[in-house]
Amino acid sequence: MPNSSSVSGFLLLAFTDTRELQLLHFGLFLGIYLAALLGNGLILTAVACNHRLHNPMYFFLLNLALLDLGCISTTLPKAMANVLWDSRAISYQGCAAQVFFFLFFISAEYSVLTVMSYDRYVAICKPLHYGSLVGSRACAQMAAAAWGSGFLNAVLHTATTFSLPLCQGNAVDQFFCEIPQILKLSCSDTYLKEVWALVFSVCLAFGCFVFIVLSYVQIFRAVLRMPSEQGRHKAFSTCLPHLAVVSLFISTIIFAHLKPPSISTPSLDLVVAVLYVVVPPAVNPVIYSMRNQDLKDTLKKMILVVIFT
Repeated sequence: MPNSSSVSGFLLLAFTDTRELQLLHFGLFLGIYLAALLGNGLILTAVACNHRLHNPMYFFLLNLALLDLGCISTTLPKAMANVLWDSRAISYQGCAAQVFFFLFFISAEYSVLTVMSYDRYVAICKPLHYGSLVGSRACAQMAAAAWGSGFLNAVLHTATTFSLPLCQGNAVDQFFCEIPQILKLSCSDTYLKEVWALVFSVCLAFGCFVFIVLSYVQIFRAVLRMPSEQGRHKAFSTCLPHLAVVSLFISTIIFAHLKPPSISTPSLDLVVAVLYVVVPPAVNPVIYSMRNQDLKDTLKKMILVVIFT
């Protein structure tokens, strides 16, 4: 019976066996990947170059853009390479690295989104204390905690998952290395080793979710009490993009991992995985730039400078 030490690589799920459709998938993923690189790259450049955007909200947005770039770059380039070369192979070390970095980036992104909800809560509900509660030192500490929690979560799950003996072959039913799919290859009596890492993740995810919900309950109560319609509009314009990104992030992950087994098929799992792995990093820059006038103005100036130089 083979175990993890005898497995030198894995076989990822192929999108299709038809060459024409493979090339179509490659072109589609390449377009999405380039859009994600461009959108998040523009946000990084805009925040870094415009001193008007050097405040906590845009500092966390910069962190979010970095994490989005890391997340999509962990999975999509390998999937595109496999499609282009009509291959399914990924090495054991490459699979472990993919699991680690994907978990690291996606866990840290969830934590950053939680911190961003706290930033919006303080800005709207405690504006007089904003400078003291969300100063530069506090921002750095919260960002470090978000990245650190993602790193710890990734280390726990990667170390636990790849210490399990694999008894069911090496074919992964997903287009990237994903822990639930790798666990299906392990022996049935080894799942208990994953419990402690899973408990940590559940507690972290649930705690962040409750914090985000409570923050927005307080935010909406404060906004609805504002006497000025202009003030309410300004408050909503800074909160709605973040709320849309959080909703997209959480809803796709929940549907991907908590959908009923009765409707779970390899094709549906593949589509849902694309939705939560590929779509959010490409869409997030669009969501944030649509209602943020300062960011839109900065991006327009940058584009004009590029065009006329």
